[in-house]
Amino acid sequence: MSEERTESNSSGDCSDASVQRSPVFSGLAFVMLMLMMVSLVVVIVFGNALVIVAFKVDKSLRRQCNYYFLNLAVSDFLVGAFCIPVYIPYVLTGRWTLGRGLCKLWLVMDYLLCSASVFSIVLISYDRFLSVTRAVSYHARQRMTHQAIIKMIAVWVLAFVLYGPAILFWELVVGRSRVPKGECFAEFYYSWYFLLSASVLEFFSPFISVAFFNLSICLSIRKRRFHSRDVHIHLQMSEPTSAQGDGIPLSHNWGFGMKHAIKGSIHSQTSSPTSGKLDPSTKK
Repeated sequence: MSEERTESNSSGDCSDASVQRSPVFSGLAFVMLMLMMVSLVVVIVFGNALVIVAFKVDKSLRRQCNYYFLNLAVSDFLVGAFCIPVYIPYVLTGRWTLGRGLCKLWLVMDYLLCSASVFSIVLISYDRFLSVTRAVSYHARQRMTHQAIIKMIAVWVLAFVLYGPAILFWELVVGRSRVPKGECFAEFYYSWYFLLSASVLEFFSPFISVAFFNLSICLSIRKRRFHSRDVHIHLQMSEPTSAQGDGIPLSHNWGFGMKHAIKGSIHSQTSSPTSGKLDPSTKK
């Protein structure tokens, strides 16, 4: 019996260790992954920092449409400055060594920033849709930046509500934690119904919205192009008609009048009774 317990305990320890321990990269793969992730962080941080600085320095960029690009740049900048650097040692070593508190913060920030980026793309697509379909009212509201700020705040609130409360309070509602020691992932990772609902709101709905807005923009531009072409063809067809109705009769009537005037003068000279005869008064 004691031997069976020893075997069972040893097998249980091995299974726990296999659950908690992820594959660890070593050698060339470790170095390559490290260089790729560091390069990715530098590109993301530097590129989005340029957008933020440009918006701060150049006041002409502070239009309503550019605020949405600023919102996207801020979220992507924080992903590169915080989320990816914290994730690098975790993915390379296979263990989380930064504590449960930082794990919760990292998860909240990761889900929040990624969702905010997705919703910002939807907002940019919607703004482009309005610029094409409602051009007059759109350009009139470009200086009204308070509407853009309200939409930006709504994006961040919606992104937090989608995952934030679940990350922070799922463990309290369920009554226990399902995350093993040395790992860091959301408590709802094994709840398919929550993942399905959140995926619909975070990925499928934005995808359908962006596709709809961009398709509407293409159709609107196509309709305008056909309309402008029809107008151009109509103007080309009306130009010869107007030339025949206006320009040609003037020159024709002028020539016709001149011909009649010349003929009339010749006829008056030939038909006059004194034509070809000397004046009696000139006779001596």
